[in-house]
Amino acid sequence: MSQSKSNRWFIAIMATLLQVILGTVYAWSFFQKPIMLVYGWSNVETMWIFSISILFLGLSAAVGGRILPKFGPKKLATIGALLYGLGYLVSAYAMQIQSLTLFYIGFGAIGGIGLGLGYVTPVATVSKWFPDKKGLVTGMVVMGFGLGALVMSKLIAPLFLEIANDNIIEVFIYISICLIILGTMAGLCMKNPPEGFIPDDYQPESYESHQQESGHDLSLKSSLLSKKFLGMWLIFFLNISAGIMFISLQSPMIQDLLLLKDASISAEELSIAGASLIAISSLFNGVGRFFWGGISDKIGRIQVFRLFLASQIIVFILMIYTENPWIFGALVCYVLLCYGGGFGAMPSYVLDVFHAKLMPVVYGVILTAWSIGGIVGPQVAAFIRDYYANTPELIGSRTYIAGTILLGLGFIISLMLSNKSITEN
Repeated sequence: MSQSKSNRWFIAIMATLLQVILGTVYAWSFFQKPIMLVYGWSNVETMWIFSISILFLGLSAAVGGRILPKFGPKKLATIGALLYGLGYLVSAYAMQIQSLTLFYIGFGAIGGIGLGLGYVTPVATVSKWFPDKKGLVTGMVVMGFGLGALVMSKLIAPLFLEIANDNIIEVFIYISICLIILGTMAGLCMKNPPEGFIPDDYQPESYESHQQESGHDLSLKSSLLSKKFLGMWLIFFLNISAGIMFISLQSPMIQDLLLLKDASISAEELSIAGASLIAISSLFNGVGRFFWGGISDKIGRIQVFRLFLASQIIVFILMIYTENPWIFGALVCYVLLCYGGGFGAMPSYVLDVFHAKLMPVVYGVILTAWSIGGIVGPQVAAFIRDYYANTPELIGSRTYIAGTILLGLGFIISLMLSNKSITEN
């Protein structure tokens, strides 16, 4: 194996590790209920902490894609990891003084900016190292983000909860230190390939060569104002909005179903069930990025989006009639498989349509769909939970109907899109 080939796989592995660190944000529902109970904040108030972090993730990713060529992947990824870890530290102080506003600033704004800068960098970097395996390797890297919730809910958080005797403020401090150390280590390994790098035994197809040349003729403004970009942004946003409902509230949702089935179940058993669903569904979230990214290399990017948007509509309808918590858990896992699929297929879709030169910037702007989806999905779900607090049996069905509508719109829009480059007529 040549040195360049060895180096690119090492970078891909470290990029995946960085994504695992950043993906711990997806374990938010692990902390949602305990924080509500300790500080007396409502579902909506507490959920805004997570929503703001996803908002700033998308916004900072858009900026990060633009400034990545100037700062370079090593510096940007490291700054992102440091800010994300700092967000936990500020959040610990926010809980100490019982300031929800400071919590929004710490975990939401500071942590979210770190997430965005850290997220876009490894994805854009590995896509340059692997022109021969675009969908597969970018899917592998973003798979790490999906697995972050598993690492947090089953390893990091339980370990620090035991060390800190369930003191959640101390837990956030320990998490901050852990994320800063590991994230910085991974970020420092990020670098671009040499100019003109081509993998061994790889011959670019004439179509790809044409992409590289014509990419220089594309303007960023015309690309971002195109109908194709809008359509891609919308299907990404709608898939995210539907899936992130469950990421943000899956733990309390399965606990509610378990309580309806057996009112005598203990708080400890409920907590274990919630953490277990987070862990298992995060595996599907992670695998979905890798799985659907690889499938998109074979059947096409938009075909993959149509497939998981349509199949999720069926799943959401089934959820309306599901009272069994274990069937609910299985359906949530499928939704998370498809949710992850959007992140696995979109980087390569952007690369195919807008070409390598504009990919980091356009992909960064595409990620603003994550920002808006991170508000719409969780806030709709949290509003429904608060609004139907006195009739909890209606919470699930109303949530799934909302998700079905979002996915239906996404599927309709996907029928108007194709895999063609923006330069093709």
